[in-house]
Amino acid sequence: MVRARVSLWAICVLRVALATVYFQEEFLDGERWRNRWVQSTNDSQFGHFRVSSGKFYGHKEKDKGLQTTQNSRFYAISASFKPFSNKGKTLVIQYTVKHEQKIDCGGGYIKVFPSDLDQKNLNGKSQYYIMFGPDICGFDIKKVHVILYFKNQYHENKKSIRCKVDGFTHLYTLILRPDLSYEVKVDGQSIESGSIEYDWNLTSLKKMEKTSLESRDWDEVEGNKAQDWEKHFLDAGPSKPSDWNSELDGDWLQKPPYEDGLKAEGIDKDVWLHQKMRPAGYLTQYDLSEFENIGAIGLELWQVRSGTIFDNFLITDDEEYAEKFGKATWGETKGPEKEMDAIQAKEEVKKAREEDEDLLMGKFHRHNHFSRFHRQGEL
Repeated sequence: MVRARVSLWAICVLRVALATVYFQEEFLDGERWRNRWVQSTNDSQFGHFRVSSGKFYGHKEKDKGLQTTQNSRFYAISASFKPFSNKGKTLVIQYTVKHEQKIDCGGGYIKVFPSDLDQKNLNGKSQYYIMFGPDICGFDIKKVHVILYFKNQYHENKKSIRCKVDGFTHLYTLILRPDLSYEVKVDGQSIESGSIEYDWNLTSLKKMEKTSLESRDWDEVEGNKAQDWEKHFLDAGPSKPSDWNSELDGDWLQKPPYEDGLKAEGIDKDVWLHQKMRPAGYLTQYDLSEFENIGAIGLELWQVRSGTIFDNFLITDDEEYAEKFGKATWGETKGPEKEMDAIQAKEEVKKAREEDEDLLMGKFHRHNHFSRFHRQGEL
């Protein structure tokens, strides 16, 4: 039994050791983060970042992250890394975000970009692969965005995923798997999962693809010679050919024989004896969650009230590594952070009470002084 446990532990350690970490950032080396992160100069009015652990924290150094510093500003900053493709691999994107200012309207999401991103000119029009994370504005918008770039379009998850709205640090995790399944976690707990094919708004994509396929098939047919039509239509037997492959050629459709005198060139495209039809699940044949040239991560967002802190960025191919990293960072400081906030809240209440008492005492002294002065005047 002990030997079995040791073997299992060894397998887990080996698996984590084999994990590929494409990007990891904890801001633990002072001001050297400025050598890795590039502030966009596309707009002189972009807000500036600083590295801070905020007004309350679980650990002063470990909880340091990128913090927005100016109200009512757009922000744009990014960091690059060695480009990679996640083709055939799981992709895990994870980070922490704290709205200690109790944000009323603004983004807390991140974007993953292709490697050719012009970091100095990063702006709202810069193409990205993935947008993920919380977005809050008023009472209506309190959601987690999961937007994927595919076939020159941005497609958003059609499910409503609610984000955290308090002032504490929260851990956000997105997992995209090769089998087209996905999972969204907040604070290590799964809050949404399913199929990328069915949970994204791909209706327009399906229509576009269907129209493109029909047009392409018909163009190819019209380019054939009359004898090719004879072969497909007039010489075709009533039964399915022995070499017909339903997976490759589609469903076999049997049509009635043509009328005498019908010429091949006059046959409409809808009277194929055996039209090659695309399988119903054709979208799964495309790489809806695969990106060839991932090479940067960044923040491109708007905030009315600043103060948000972004930290513990991670991009990897291993779910277990991401889980362990989350526990080693956010998991270690979430408790002490809340304790410090509670202590500060008590101190603020005590300070406010003392200020109220001082104010009342001041009024009392002024009243007594006025009363004595008034009595002296009467004498």
